[in-house]
Amino acid sequence: MQARFLRGFWKLTWLETKIFTREPMGFVGTLVMPLVVFIVLGRAFGAPRPLATTKLELPFNAAILAAVLIAISAVQSLVAIISIYREGGILKRLRSTPLSPVTIMGAQVVVKLVFTVISLTLLMLAGRRLFPGVMQVNVFSFTGAVLLGTLSILSLGFVIASLVPTARFAQPISAALIYPMLALSGLFFPVERLPRALAVLAYLLPTTHAVALLQGVWNGSGWGAHWMNVAALLVLFAAYTALSTRVFRWE
Repeated sequence: MQARFLRGFWKLTWLETKIFTREPMGFVGTLVMPLVVFIVLGRAFGAPRPLATTKLELPFNAAILAAVLIAISAVQSLVAIISIYREGGILKRLRSTPLSPVTIMGAQVVVKLVFTVISLTLLMLAGRRLFPGVMQVNVFSFTGAVLLGTLSILSLGFVIASLVPTARFAQPISAALIYPMLALSGLFFPVERLPRALAVLAYLLPTTHAVALLQGVWNGSGWGAHWMNVAALLVLFAAYTALSTRVFRWE
């Protein structure tokens, strides 16, 4: 039974990988757009320096912005693909197979996380080549923080995917819901500056805690100093996953 589950899971994951690489918006958005944003901002304003003693012209960390954009692009791709599958009856056919819902949705998550790592690797390589001496962040710790943030944001993506009526509206609806989360994340200005109601909303969003954790890792304070953000990401992942199992529509 377990061997059959693994075979089905990896076959579906490989199929989803091939589909993802053929989907221009998701593939380019995940691999290319964050890298371009990072390079353009780094060239224009100077690359972010960990533990910097001088004030940068750029009021936010371009590398963290690019990392969050990787996660957001993965979510947009997830919403678009699920909407296309639902409208085309593919989700319904998959649901009727012996594959469990966990296997079907898990394959989507694995593909998105793999391409997140690839995109982040390209980002780090570009940073070290174009901005020598400034990309001194702990690669494994930073990658782990990006993956945890992406996983938590993806769980919210499944909830959004359940709300999208048709594939035509997948991109605009997901963008309208996700990009304001970036604005409230604390990357551009402290969350404490927001009105009370928006600040409460911000702390209920995974992007806020992902940005706080990424900034902590980048500045060298590490995971221990941001255990509350780690816990929040895990709790939000569990909460949004539980919600998506209730509202997710297969047809």
